[in-house]
Amino acid sequence: MSRRDVLVLAGGAAAWAGPAYSQQPAMPLLGYLGSETPDRYASRLVAFRAGLAEAGYAEGRNVVIDYRWAEGQYQRLPALAKDLVQRNASVIVAPGGAEVALAAKSATATIPVVFELGGDPVALGLVDSLSRPSGNLTGVSSLSVEVSRKRLEFMAELLPSAKLFAVAVNPASPTSNSQLTNLHNAAGSLGVTLHLLKASTEQEFGALFAGAAQAGAGGLIFTSDPYFAYRSPQLAALAAAHAVPAITQSRDFPVAGGLMSYGGDFEQSHRHTGVYAGRILKGMKPSELPVQRVTKVEMFINLKAANALRLSIPPSLLSSADFVIE
Repeated sequence: MSRRDVLVLAGGAAAWAGPAYSQQPAMPLLGYLGSETPDRYASRLVAFRAGLAEAGYAEGRNVVIDYRWAEGQYQRLPALAKDLVQRNASVIVAPGGAEVALAAKSATATIPVVFELGGDPVALGLVDSLSRPSGNLTGVSSLSVEVSRKRLEFMAELLPSAKLFAVAVNPASPTSNSQLTNLHNAAGSLGVTLHLLKASTEQEFGALFAGAAQAGAGGLIFTSDPYFAYRSPQLAALAAAHAVPAITQSRDFPVAGGLMSYGGDFEQSHRHTGVYAGRILKGMKPSELPVQRVTKVEMFINLKAANALRLSIPPSLLSSADFVIE
């Protein structure tokens, strides 16, 4: 075989092998850790994907999203977070409350984590500072936990003659103690007494409303907790069945037929989470992204539910509402 023949054969081999080396690089993997199910997160996922699009990413086009769902069994979150770490995710998104964020933090000290919650991330030990988060975590925090006391104030304004109010608390929540402290302080200022009721499973929900009615409480105030928020339709149905005026953190409650809600705008907080995840995928570090504070708080009132309870909503409350359901 001549030298020319060898060169021709080598060139042909290189040409044949060329396409294998011109393949597109693998898309980055984004891990998504959810405490519930995809249907319960549906509206939040829409907002998250909108934020991701703002940062230039679309699922299946230039990023792969690997979802892990705890299906309401929060004790599964740490194992699910570790699974995403083992998958070598480029970023882990941990939206939907303190439980999710803490599970992600415990699983990795190196992979960037973007959390979304309603509590104080500094008090929870997630970051050292809101303006300068150290380590591998940053994210978005709303005012849902901080405004728990406002729900009591609104209920007292609605029912000025009531001297006793029931409070629903999830004892498994990392923010329950701080919320109860704020509520007791508010109760002292208002001159009312609180009757605490605990629930951490759906099977205990009926006892919340039965207990409020049996105690003679004027109304039932829910502390901020994602487990309650994601089960707004069940809570609204029970409130109607027991004829108990109730207020929760999530707009989903009055939309489903409940009386009132007051809490952070979850659409904004989840959209910001998507934006942050996209920025980190582009190369930014969590420590370069201050924790975003979503300060918008929204109030929803359902007049149909009020009429069913034979309640007249004061004009002051109606004027404070962001949305009134006729």
